[in-house]
Amino acid sequence: MGDKSNAHPGAAGRATAADHPASVRNVVLVGHSGSGKTTLVEALALTAGAVNRAGRVEDGGTISDYDEIEHRQQRSVQLSLVPVDWDGYKINILDTPGYADFVGELRAGLRAADAALFVVSASDGVDGSTRMVWEECAAVGMPRAIVVTHLESARADFEEMTRICAEAFGGDDPDAVLPLYLPLHGAEAPDGHAPVTGLIGLLTQRLFDYSSGERKEAEPGPDQQPLIDEARNRLIEGIIAESEDETLMDRYLGGEEIDLKTLVQDLERAVARGSFFPVLAAAPAAEGARQGLGTVELLELVTGGFPTPLERPAPTVTTPDGAAREVKACDPDGPLVAEVVKTASDPYVGRVSLIRVFSGTLRPDATVHVSGHGLTDRGHEDHDVDERIGALSAPFGKQQRALTHCIAGDLACVAKLNRAETGDTLSAKDDPLLMEPWRMPDPLLPLAIEAHSKADEDKLSQGLGRLVAEDPTMRLEQNPNTHQVVLWCLGEAHADVALERLRNRYGVQVDVVPHKVSLRETFAGSSAGRGRHVKQSGGHGQFAICEIEVEPLPGGSGIEFVDKVVGGAVPRQFIPSVEKGVRAQAAKGVAAGYPLIDVRVTLTDGKAHSVDSSDAAFQTAGALALREAARDAKIHLLEPVAEVSVLVGDDYVGAVMSDLSGRRGRVVGTEQAGGGRTLVRAEVPEIEIGRYAVDLRSVSHGTARFDRRYARHEPMPQQIADRLREQVPGT
Repeated sequence: MGDKSNAHPGAAGRATAADHPASVRNVVLVGHSGSGKTTLVEALALTAGAVNRAGRVEDGGTISDYDEIEHRQQRSVQLSLVPVDWDGYKINILDTPGYADFVGELRAGLRAADAALFVVSASDGVDGSTRMVWEECAAVGMPRAIVVTHLESARADFEEMTRICAEAFGGDDPDAVLPLYLPLHGAEAPDGHAPVTGLIGLLTQRLFDYSSGERKEAEPGPDQQPLIDEARNRLIEGIIAESEDETLMDRYLGGEEIDLKTLVQDLERAVARGSFFPVLAAAPAAEGARQGLGTVELLELVTGGFPTPLERPAPTVTTPDGAAREVKACDPDGPLVAEVVKTASDPYVGRVSLIRVFSGTLRPDATVHVSGHGLTDRGHEDHDVDERIGALSAPFGKQQRALTHCIAGDLACVAKLNRAETGDTLSAKDDPLLMEPWRMPDPLLPLAIEAHSKADEDKLSQGLGRLVAEDPTMRLEQNPNTHQVVLWCLGEAHADVALERLRNRYGVQVDVVPHKVSLRETFAGSSAGRGRHVKQSGGHGQFAICEIEVEPLPGGSGIEFVDKVVGGAVPRQFIPSVEKGVRAQAAKGVAAGYPLIDVRVTLTDGKAHSVDSSDAAFQTAGALALREAARDAKIHLLEPVAEVSVLVGDDYVGAVMSDLSGRRGRVVGTEQAGGGRTLVRAEVPEIEIGRYAVDLRSVSHGTARFDRRYARHEPMPQQIADRLREQVPGT
């Protein structure tokens, strides 16, 4: 960093195994869809010498897995790794999806990286989801920098975008977000737009011209000096404000010229500890060019300003049974602690796991212990098994370069770990350990599916199992009440990708069906019923008569059965039979086919026959009695109500509250959450929020998130209940 010029493509190329954590940099690219992350990755790979022309690997194939278009679409929805060498450093570049539906892939990238590069389009600005990711990084102190792309756009304005970034990301200190370089504009085109052809380094006051396709250094012209001076002075003041040398500001304000080396060292330390956030500019290389604008500067920032894995605190580690375990940060000779940050299925190789090693060294052919937290509510098993590591490799498009080892701080791919899933911990076989899991977003969009044919039904279970093993943000539910198979997703795009993977990757064709909400029934008032089951037509007959009273109970009471028979009208051995029949009928429903809850059923009288009465006969009589009681009573249809909490920007609070009211929701409170956001709490019928994960994104322009939990069942409005009853045959 600091405008070094000793790094060049000849000293770079495709990454191999690292031998010390200090020579590794792990950086994750963050930004909204269309901001230019993938294009930037390709430009960095080209400048680093890992590819010989834009979008191409060394052997002339594309940077993709299959073909360029298909893989670009694939990379847009999943985390991908591109490792390159630059100036003696191995840089693991993690490209994350820009779609909000794939925030799980983003979180995996944040877990695997030690610093984040926020990619912002000069023509689009900063969106709400990018701001939220910035806050996540700030909460854990992750070092960050900003790169402005799409400078070729007619609407691009680097200075204005720098101001917007300072407002969005600077918080109380906008001077912590400042540019290290200013764009150099070429001759004005007929449309009035002057393209960016180079950069001016503010610290070194040197000009870096990319107009020839390669970076060339020169002196800035006298007409550029006033602009440089103003921006340079502000940058120096911003760096000095973050310096650990408290005398530096006084010396600077006193007129002393601060040594460039001191400024660069203070800048690098401030970036590494996450208190200063430099802004840079970048553009892809033109056809036939060797370097994209700003890519050398970015690579210098990553190697010089971003922290090494040694500077990352050691993860929280326990034994599988929960006992605390102290692990030294990033020690290649320490106990093995590695994590599966991504799981993918390759049609030729099988399951491929992307591993980040936090301690120890991972080697091919070693046997490791796989510990999982389980996520049984999402369809993931909790397991502790031993597995053998196969080949280690560094991915690059469709190619895999074999690695001899993977030390602490580095990343590698491992094929055919058949039991390991995303989020699992790999450790030594004789010293099993478990890392604290990272926070997974809760999937809140239900996708009910059915196998398309008998052949698909046979493959569905295995296909779904593989699908959720790859993606811990997806939850698999087999609802015992509605008898539906439901995939809970983060949004429509997430659901579409799940269906596409089932179809193309696992050969399972499914049909999407309407999602059913678990409704219930209850009695609105007291009622009585008589169940008579008498069949005596010769031989052994059936005889059972019982009389019951039914009354409603408070919510959450379930079914209560009371015996008040006197005088042995119903023999003692048949009273449990009546209860069994009542409960069986309650489970089937008495009005619209939904389970009956929150009632007390009292057995008051009955008759029996010394020969023809039986357990089965009294079960039938109990069910008949409950149905008769329901015919003479008003039955409420109950719907589940959820407690919903929405965290939304203050500008959209009114729109969110209005939308919740339109869903029959009751807002129960609001409170300020800081950062210009409000937490809105409401109770909303679950039948009204099936697509809320999608609709909220539209209402809030992507700035809100929500969670929900079941609160209770309560009576549904009569007109809605009547409409549902009309859809049930025989009601």
